[in-house]
Amino acid sequence: MSREFPIGLTPPDWLVRNLQPQQAPLNRPAVARAAVAMALPLAIGLAVGQPAYGALASMGALSGVIGDTADAYRMRILNIAIPQLFGAIGVTLGSAAYGHGWWAVAALTGIALVSGMISTIGAVASVSGLLLLLNSVIGAGLPLPGAWWVAPVLMSGGGLLVLLLALLAWPLRSGIPERAAVANTYRTVADLLATCGDDPTAGYDAARQAVTQSLNQSYDLVLARRARHHGSSPELTRLLAQLNAITPVVEAAPAVHQSGEPLPPQIRDTVRHLAHAVETGYTGPIGLDLPTPTGETTRAVDHALRHAAEVVTAPDVDPRGIDDRLGRPAALRIRAARAARNVLLSSGSWRYGLRLAVCIGLAQILVSTVPVARSYWVALTITFVMKPDFGSVFSRALLRALGTVVGLVIAAAVLSAVPRGWWDVLVLLLLAPLIPALTPRGYGYQTAAITPVILLLSDVLNHQGTALLLPRLIDSLIGCGIALIAGYLLWPESWHTRVGDRLAEAVADTARYVESAFGTAAPVSAERVLVSAEVDPAARARMRRRLYRDLSVIRTEFQRALTEPPPTGRLAAGWLPLVVAVERIVDATTAARVRVKHGAPEPSPAEVTQVARQLRELAAGVRESEVLVEVRTELTGPAESVLEPLRQEVAAARAITSPH
Repeated sequence: MSREFPIGLTPPDWLVRNLQPQQAPLNRPAVARAAVAMALPLAIGLAVGQPAYGALASMGALSGVIGDTADAYRMRILNIAIPQLFGAIGVTLGSAAYGHGWWAVAALTGIALVSGMISTIGAVASVSGLLLLLNSVIGAGLPLPGAWWVAPVLMSGGGLLVLLLALLAWPLRSGIPERAAVANTYRTVADLLATCGDDPTAGYDAARQAVTQSLNQSYDLVLARRARHHGSSPELTRLLAQLNAITPVVEAAPAVHQSGEPLPPQIRDTVRHLAHAVETGYTGPIGLDLPTPTGETTRAVDHALRHAAEVVTAPDVDPRGIDDRLGRPAALRIRAARAARNVLLSSGSWRYGLRLAVCIGLAQILVSTVPVARSYWVALTITFVMKPDFGSVFSRALLRALGTVVGLVIAAAVLSAVPRGWWDVLVLLLLAPLIPALTPRGYGYQTAAITPVILLLSDVLNHQGTALLLPRLIDSLIGCGIALIAGYLLWPESWHTRVGDRLAEAVADTARYVESAFGTAAPVSAERVLVSAEVDPAARARMRRRLYRDLSVIRTEFQRALTEPPPTGRLAAGWLPLVVAVERIVDATTAARVRVKHGAPEPSPAEVTQVARQLRELAAGVRESEVLVEVRTELTGPAESVLEPLRQEVAAARAITSPH
């Protein structure tokens, strides 16, 4: 007879979420590049009698492998090359501070401040800041071989080897990643249309989130390349036009879902057919097997699909008629100046920089006053754990400790059973591919994969063998402890955060979107460019895209907050249903606009004003409270109005904020 575990032995939900592996496809090319890029430098070093030099180059390749995450070739240059420059600066500064006692403590603390501040800019800057501090710690903690310039050159060369391997197929596959991303967006839209009208709506909500993520990725890839070409590339102009063409189909989906009537399977098949044409670059005639529309919503889908088919199969696209639905990126010089200004003036960047500097400073003071073998590992642990865009500090500290234990077990088997020399090359060929394979699964899995690789390369440099293992475990635990205390518990914002702040801003933006969708919005700041839909339909489309992008980011942050222990995780769990409710409000607004465009009566300004006022009241309540509070819901209007479903969604959102 089976017995259940006592309630006290059941692991808490936040711990289960931390340990649960994330689902992600295996990037086989990245796995192959990791094996070659990390094993080849060590093999060359052994061949010329300089294994230490080979180990340094392999360490640099490790940083390149970590940054080898982009699909588009031009993005690979940014993701790998720019961080390597910062890494070279870091190891140079760290080597200059090696052996200088308290000057080294001050230098690393200052570098940590700068690293933390620039890490808040974006993804590339985050990896650059990570390598700046990471290599500074290595340079200040290890006696590196050769002249002062040898280590920066070797480590940068290892990272650039990863870039070279990542660009080998560029002449043959230029543009293919972008086309594949746009085609995948069309396929996710086909999946969304297949769920329209389903009850319950869980499948529709999941499909809509997938469409949002796919659109975000596709626009990022295409606009990143188009910023360089400034509209001169016919291929990129064509891809952008195809992305814009699928947007009306996405906008029609909420209206179809509200109707409760599933679409005929020919609709989904047509979108998949268009996806294949996008991926292959087909521009010939295409036969559309579309059923005759019978109402407002089906007319909207029919018109949107016919327009998308015309754009997909058009042999030429006029770049002057293409609107960037997220705005064309500014010139690099302008973006760099804007980022620098934001970093210097942002309280968030200063707070994070100070948190990281305090942790690194405490670590360096500790290892300078207490004998700790190879103490640089303490600061390395803090650097990884405190990474700002990798999730919760608490969760990362926990996963770092667990991943290190698993990695040390693997390293113990390798260091005790494998003799030094050419066997190390074979081991790297086997272990290095695990890094890109396991990194998407979660931080703990990445740590378990990286730890034995770093220890193997460290053994090539200092020949300590299994004597490395216990100090590394102690150093990791010390680093995790410092990060938890000085980087988490001492900063109330990290464990008692107002999780509803960004959501409140999104609700306020939704109120402006409702007004703009029906032509009642007054012009606001130029930064958001929220103007009347009747005057500028493209601005309304950009608003919708930005809203869904913001809500996607908010959802990701809330999912990360769920991995925190109470009270943060419990608060996030309470707020998450409101995120879903706001997404449905945006859907309902778009559906109403689509119905009006295809024949439904326009709502009265009073109806629009009433809904917008309720949303602003909801935003104010969310912004002013850390817990969900009771609110009043007074929404009335004609039952036959196109805004009736929107009023119901707003009422449901306000009901969610009532205490349960």
